[in-house]
Amino acid sequence: MCGITGILNHNNQPVEAELCRKMASVLAHRGPDGEGVWISGPAGLGHRRLAILDLTETGHQPMVSFDGRVVLSYNGEVYNYRELRADLEWEGYRFRGKSDTEVVLNALHCWGKEAISRFNGMFALAAWFPGEYRFLLARDRYGIKPLYYYEGEECFLFGSEIKAIQQHPSFRKGVSLEALMEYFTFQNIFSDLTLFEGVKLLPAGHILEVQQGRKNQSPQKYWDFKYSSLSMSQAEAEEELQRLFEKAVERQLVSDVEVGAYLSGGMDSGGITCVASRKFKNLKSFTAGFDLSSASGLELNFDERERSEFLSNLYKTEHYEVVLKAGDMERVMPELITHLEDLRVGQSYPNYYISRLAGRFVKVCLSGAGGDELFAGYPWRYYHHTANGYTNGFADRYFKYWQRLVPDELRSHFFYPALNGKLDFGRPAQVFKNLLSNGQGSGKDQQDYINNSLYFESKTFLHGLLLVEDKLSMAHGLETRLPFLDNDLVDFAMKVPVELKLRDWQKTARINENDLSSKAFQFKSPTTDGKILLRQMLRRYVPVEYCNGQKQGFSAPDASWFKGESVDYIRRLLFSNEARIYEYINPEVARMLMNEHLEGKQNRRLLIWSLLSFEWWLRVFQ
Repeated sequence: MCGITGILNHNNQPVEAELCRKMASVLAHRGPDGEGVWISGPAGLGHRRLAILDLTETGHQPMVSFDGRVVLSYNGEVYNYRELRADLEWEGYRFRGKSDTEVVLNALHCWGKEAISRFNGMFALAAWFPGEYRFLLARDRYGIKPLYYYEGEECFLFGSEIKAIQQHPSFRKGVSLEALMEYFTFQNIFSDLTLFEGVKLLPAGHILEVQQGRKNQSPQKYWDFKYSSLSMSQAEAEEELQRLFEKAVERQLVSDVEVGAYLSGGMDSGGITCVASRKFKNLKSFTAGFDLSSASGLELNFDERERSEFLSNLYKTEHYEVVLKAGDMERVMPELITHLEDLRVGQSYPNYYISRLAGRFVKVCLSGAGGDELFAGYPWRYYHHTANGYTNGFADRYFKYWQRLVPDELRSHFFYPALNGKLDFGRPAQVFKNLLSNGQGSGKDQQDYINNSLYFESKTFLHGLLLVEDKLSMAHGLETRLPFLDNDLVDFAMKVPVELKLRDWQKTARINENDLSSKAFQFKSPTTDGKILLRQMLRRYVPVEYCNGQKQGFSAPDASWFKGESVDYIRRLLFSNEARIYEYINPEVARMLMNEHLEGKQNRRLLIWSLLSFEWWLRVFQ
């Protein structure tokens, strides 16, 4: 796991080695074990190395092919590299070392861009073909590893993080108003934009070929999610899922350094830890808990330490915990936003602290992310748009549900009035519907609409979580691996029929969503109705009561803290006339919405978090 960056001068001027080294140096946290720079005329590659496989110099990057035809700077892990290496050896290739990097390099040399679809793993890579004056950039299927790019006046720049691109003198500061609209609609960015004007994120499952002298070239899709329900029995599905699950975990244990596991107390991380602990004696496990002395309501259940400690004892892991309090958010915000850069999804500071904890003991940590999106872990979300007849207003109903921050009726008043002429208020809905229309299915029955929902969440919500996980783990030189996002496991999960994922899924199309006094209300709240097949399979590793538990995200009790212990911090930062956010946001509307939370009228914790994040983002980057 590493950090990559690079330059291509369209004006044919030679790249300065010191500039390329400077761009790589700001990624040192991603790769504290070594650095490398490769320059040839108008092209330059920089690399920071986190040594996981082949710790010797034969794993050094940028790596050049035996004939100099391909130069590679690569970030990630390709878990099927041994199988690919055998194929390449059959083709006549010889290897100097044992790293997956050399396998990726020779695969690109042998098969060109077609090699990308053969990789089972997580990666972002840049390959320079000197004879063709061409860069090939690629990102893994699911978007686990990020890759950003920027088209300057006379150069093309890219990097694992935006801060590398910022080091180049061609970079110009600015806020993308289109991305800002998306962020305050979805608490996420669904397009390829970022809050940095001109900086784009290469979409997951895409490649980008950049020819010297040709600007503004478009990414090409090489893979996409394809949810389609095939006929299979419960018993058949369960056996195949277990086989693929164990294979995925074992495949991702390959490492020349110590591997640990996050252990939240839920069934997904519990199952992964169980399998891993069979391979490693005294496997290290990690949990973040919360001080709930000032919490209330549902947040009283947010501390999972008791459950994780029970599982740790069951699997005989060497267990470590960190306990977070309200003040921990305040302390970490500047550093957190500096590493996060690209604002996405919800409260992420607990991820920062648990990554810091794990990074003190191991270089690799297994995570249970991905199981919810693949196996329908959020049934209450699907209800919102399948109720009252799934074909009637499906897209509009789903769009309304995903407007997470600003109420519909206030959107045109939320931003600073002087910006209104520059804002396209219809754009977020169009971005949403364009993405949703890419989902597969005939649209003839409810299963198609549920599969479209799973497609949408995999492309957006899961992708946002993956970006956050990458930035905050790599902030501490820690590689996070995700067994549920193994290619074979994902391919199978997308074929599992809806009835093996969701209980009572057919009832949602026949109930009145406005009738909160009846059973209809259960579909609006977190339930145990999702992930049926996965729950059943994981009983082979995790106690039944853990598999039957209600879905709970990894979240601090911020709804309570934001109107309790953190009130002074919020008022000091966001109610001040000097707050930077009011260059873009209407202070009267923002303060009204925040006061609704502080006075206990509405739960606006997501909005408050996003305002805090945007305030610090402006202070750090603009």
